[in-house]
Amino acid sequence: YQNADIKELLLVAMMPLFGLTIVLEAWRFRGTGIYSLKDSAASMTLGASYVLLEVVVNALFVFAILDWVYSYRLMDIAITPWTFALLFLMVDFLFYVYHVTAHKVRWFWATHVVHHASEHMNFTTAGRQSTLYAFSGLFLFFLPPVLLGFDPAWGLFALAANLSYQWFIHTQWIKKLPRPIEFIFNTPSHHRVHHGRNPEYIDRNFGGTLIIWDRLFGTVVEERDDLPPEYGITRQIHSYNPITLTLHEFIALFKDMAKPGPLWLRLKHLWATPEWQRPEAQNQHAKKNVPAIAAQQEG
Repeated sequence: YQNADIKELLLVAMMPLFGLTIVLEAWRFRGTGIYSLKDSAASMTLGASYVLLEVVVNALFVFAILDWVYSYRLMDIAITPWTFALLFLMVDFLFYVYHVTAHKVRWFWATHVVHHASEHMNFTTAGRQSTLYAFSGLFLFFLPPVLLGFDPAWGLFALAANLSYQWFIHTQWIKKLPRPIEFIFNTPSHHRVHHGRNPEYIDRNFGGTLIIWDRLFGTVVEERDDLPPEYGITRQIHSYNPITLTLHEFIALFKDMAKPGPLWLRLKHLWATPEWQRPEAQNQHAKKNVPAIAAQQEG
């Protein structure tokens, strides 16, 4: 599809600015532990791989799918300042829907977990993306505007603008912003909560550019001064290997599916929550803990 690579072009064009923010932030927080050379190198390797592979995968089949869906569009929507604002709002809402799904459905979490696996929060963390996003079906969430009648190139541009904005909220440099901004926009404060693995912060603040969707659907949580976020995932993967970081959750998923049992339960691992276990596995886990619980009670 002609000009459909505009998303990657915008992200590539933004890279000098992204790089400058990394340099400035790393200098500002030198010696504080906010940056780790190995962690940042892994994040940037993953980010570069993501951009390069997206170009190839998009050229091979994603653009063709977008073009096919666009051929069945309900209407033709010309781009004006007002229609682009509507498109951006739609894309931002669809990003929220995708983001919630990516945390609640294990198939999509197996890809998205790459972004959350860092135990650091800085601008390089924003670049930590999986090369398997297109293969997992991320682009399917953004088909509605194309079906409605927006040119796919403009849809991809709106998504790229949304993702570019999100780069700047991956930081500890900026504290809370004025209340009206915090009320409407996704800010560094909101996004620090999203990356926290504290029980109070897990699966909160899913917004892209705007936080209004979280407010509407009850998923917003404010950052607390007395509860600094602990970054990473609950089942932390201690590795800087980009291949390990990309595949570890898919390997765990397929191992769970390969265990004996009814086919529908084996397949359920694909759409169940990341922490879901089969009933027999839960019972076995409970039986293993009985002696320990009994010993604690006796003690």
